[in-house]
Amino acid sequence: MKQRGRHRRRRRGQALRATLAGTALALTAAATLISTSQATGSNNPGGLTALRSTSAAQQLRLHENLTSRDALDTLSGNMGGNVGVDGVLGDTDHAMRNTADCTTDERAALPVEPTATRAYCWDDADARTGQWKPRSVTTSGDAYDDGRWDTHQVILAGWTHRDGQAAAPTREEGLAKIAFVDATDPDALRYRWVLLVAPRAGGKDFSAVHSGLGGMVWYQDKLIVTAAHGEGLLVFDLHRLLRADVDSGAVGRVGDGYSAAGYRYVLPAIGSYDPEGGACTRGRDRAVPCFGSLSLDRSTSPDSLVATEAAGDRTERTRIWRYAYSTAAYRTGLLADAQGHVDAAEAFTTKAAGVSGVLSHRSADAREARWYVGRPSDSRTQHGSLWRQTGDGAEAATCTADQSHACWSLGSGSFSYWQQTGELWTLTDTPAQRALYAVPLSSVDGSLG
Repeated sequence: MKQRGRHRRRRRGQALRATLAGTALALTAAATLISTSQATGSNNPGGLTALRSTSAAQQLRLHENLTSRDALDTLSGNMGGNVGVDGVLGDTDHAMRNTADCTTDERAALPVEPTATRAYCWDDADARTGQWKPRSVTTSGDAYDDGRWDTHQVILAGWTHRDGQAAAPTREEGLAKIAFVDATDPDALRYRWVLLVAPRAGGKDFSAVHSGLGGMVWYQDKLIVTAAHGEGLLVFDLHRLLRADVDSGAVGRVGDGYSAAGYRYVLPAIGSYDPEGGACTRGRDRAVPCFGSLSLDRSTSPDSLVATEAAGDRTERTRIWRYAYSTAAYRTGLLADAQGHVDAAEAFTTKAAGVSGVLSHRSADAREARWYVGRPSDSRTQHGSLWRQTGDGAEAATCTADQSHACWSLGSGSFSYWQQTGELWTLTDTPAQRALYAVPLSSVDGSLG
């Protein structure tokens, strides 16, 4: 198994930064295509309120449940051994389009202000499908502080099956897949789909994982994602990527082989983090929160997983909180407490209802962490807003043209901060207006008003 030290190399961000100057002009020009007259309202969420009661802490407590190593090894052995991230990236079959090749509608979904310095669009079939919805993003910049997995720079984008045009739910509803994007060459991003699955029958078989993928974080060698309906978290090991050898619509064992609904690669879950307080609930009188988006905060000690409550009643406050990662060498990428219990390190409520993404980061000159909160518009045709909150108040990214706050992207997903390059990554989710893009966090701070 690879160790973290193997990934700690001298930082090599020049290739990622090289295209910033060239693409910034193109993206700034694209932003002028967006009508800022759509920008409406402010709805300032004010400052964060700390949650310190024992009952509040109990509502956020998780219990760790890990799959037996024997079951995982059995599945790996039956499927020909682990191929790893390198194996998937060496077999990419989709190309992302660079900014110049994105359509006018796709560029119009990008933020008005601050403008994106890098943006990419999916291949035509993925860009337009109504059956799959992009929801979350994490990168090798989350995984390791040198921003690399071996020799690659990687972006993971989580999509979930949401066929709004179907007459009735199908067995595919809620299926979850991840685009493994090789971003080593910033001018030529390529990707391959990987289906999320769960081992069963002692590792002799697997079934499909159903998840909204509202958030996911890649830290060290583990990937943590939101479970179905926000009911806790699922954990995956990036060393345990496997290849299916049967091409069919089935998921699991087929005769002497394994099928993954037509996808070549699968990533089996190695465990879960389940709420100790029982099932999560939305709306009024909710006790245990349903998970919404996730992100990583490398500015805490130890590093922490940041979570937000799934969007519910827009009239109620939203909880945002964090869990510390374990520092034990034998628990890489897992949350703290080897006894199986995971408590929130801190928690707050915000009036920013309907949160689509949250990021916490404390700069060297700040006395406390700043929480960046993305909020979609009530209308799918209008841009959302991006707020930065502390305990003292809130500021929003502000459109220069009309001084409104509706200048973030259309349909924004979860956030990921690439510490080495200083970029905030996210994506848009509307068919025919889908883009994966980056904005320097310093530009976000500069746009606040």
